[in-house]
Amino acid sequence: MIRARVDGNVVSTMCHQTMRGWRLLICQPIDEEGQDQGQPVMAIDPQGAGVGSTIVITTDGKGVREFLGIDKTPIRNMILAIEDE
Repeated sequence: MIRARVDGNVVSTMCHQTMRGWRLLICQPIDEEGQDQGQPVMAIDPQGAGVGSTIVITTDGKGVREFLGIDKTPIRNMILAIEDE
């Protein structure tokens, strides 16, 4: 799991069929002080996070596949929680 900040939405005219119907967000991993750490990642959002939200992301592809109920999907990251301020 990683802590991140939502930086924006992903917009695509074409996507893998397992991504249809899900909000995809660009998430910047951050450290304990809120400083950027590493490269941004894309994650599906079942929680309703907004731009600027601090979130927790799972990078467990198997857990995401089980949540979606789909064995074969390119999705590997999912927002688990939105941090309270």
